[in-house]
Formats: sequence, structure tokens, C-alpha cells
Amino acid sequence: MRRHAPARLTLPQQCEVCRRWADSGICAECLCRFAAPRPRCTTCGLVTGLALPRCGACLREPPPFECTVCVADYAYPWDRLITAFKFHGRAELAMPLAELLAAAVRRSVAQAPRPWPDTVLPVPLAPARLRERGYNQAWELARHVARTLALPSDAALLQRPLDTAHQSALTRSERQRNLRTAFMADPQRRNALQGRRVALVDDVMTTGATVRESAAVLRRAGAAAVEVWVLARTPDNPTAD
Repeated sequence: MRRHAPARLTLPQQCEVCRRWADSGICAECLCRFAAPRPRCTTCGLVTGLALPRCGACLREPPPFECTVCVADYAYPWDRLITAFKFHGRAELAMPLAELLAAAVRRSVAQAPRPWPDTVLPVPLAPARLRERGYNQAWELARHVARTLALPSDAALLQRPLDTAHQSALTRSERQRNLRTAFMADPQRRNALQGRRVALVDDVMTTGATVRESAAVLRRAGAAAVEVWVLARTPDNPTAD
């Protein structure tokens, strides 16, 4: 049974979107305007006309993860906030963004009851990228989400020992090739995944190549199930490779 997360003292602060004073980092008005729940494929997180367990693409090629939880589409204002958080040193945004993701996870579990994960893992960064950025934004999210939900988290169980090209400039097929053999489970702790349910956290899910490869590695290492938790989901582009 999960423990209840300890209560935290909240002080008035400025909303990161509209800059008005609010009780949290993102005010209720901005959440209602920019992050209203939308019908999505519960497997990959893409917006659909109806809330479906699996969209056509996931039916044709089921991914190695069970479900996807996301806060909103990757669009204004989330693209601006995530860029600042990820590339411009604004690590303090991890807390308000993680609170949004934790709330989305709670809604998802309430709507589709399932066991809570045994552990929460971030999508890892390669060593050179971590040195360049100074922190792994996925780990900053993962540890705050896990703490909010009173779940264990682990920064090193999934690893990315190889430096690969930046994904942002690659096509869908190039992303898939770029990530082959990029990830591995810690070889000294593989038993830690045996029969476990895992939540995999990242900031943005674009084509899904990164979380697919990460989830596949976790499943091969013995994880019983993997679900994906992301802040934002890039809308589908049928013309993309």
C-alpha cells in the first residue's frame, strides 16, 4: 500500500504562464485554458475523437508499454516552459511541472484502475549530454512526481552509456535507428526489475521512439509492465517520416 505523501506548506507565487499570483506554479485558470483533458489513445497519448484503449497505429503495432499519461499537447505555453526547463537552466520548474504530471497520473489511475508502479524511472541522458546540460530534466521530473505520489524512484536503473545524435533534427525512422542499443538496464541490478511495474518519465514524447526503445529494454530486463508518464505529447503529423 502506498504511503501518503507528507503535506507541504504552500505560499503564494506567480503563475509561470500568466504571471498572476496563485497558490501553485501554474494557476487554475491557465490549467483550464491550456491543459483541459482531451480524449486520447490511452496507449500512446495521441489525441483521438474518442477515449480509446488503443488507436489504429497502436493496434497495428502495439508498443512495449502499457499506457501513456500526459498533461497536454506540446504547444503554447508548455513548449516555452519545457524549453526553459530543459535547455536554459530553469531546474526550479521541475516542481510545478511535476505537480501537473502527478495530478494527471492520479486521474488516469482513477479512470482506468491498475496497480501503482513499483518504481519511477527517468529516461536517462548520455554522460556527455548530462555534463553539457548540468542535470537530467527527466530525473528532476521523475523524483518530484515520485515524491508527490509517495512512490520509490531510481535515477540509475536505466542507463544510456552511448552518446547519440540529437533526436530533434531527425526523422521518425532516423530516430529509431539512432536509438538502437542506446539504452541498457544496470547489469549489476537486473534483478531489481524482475516482475516489477515501472513508470518511465520524460518531458516530451514526440514520435515515441525514445520511450519505445527504453520500455523494450526494461521489458527484456524482466519488467512485468511499463507505463509512460510525460508532460507533453507532440500532436500527430501524418506527413512525418
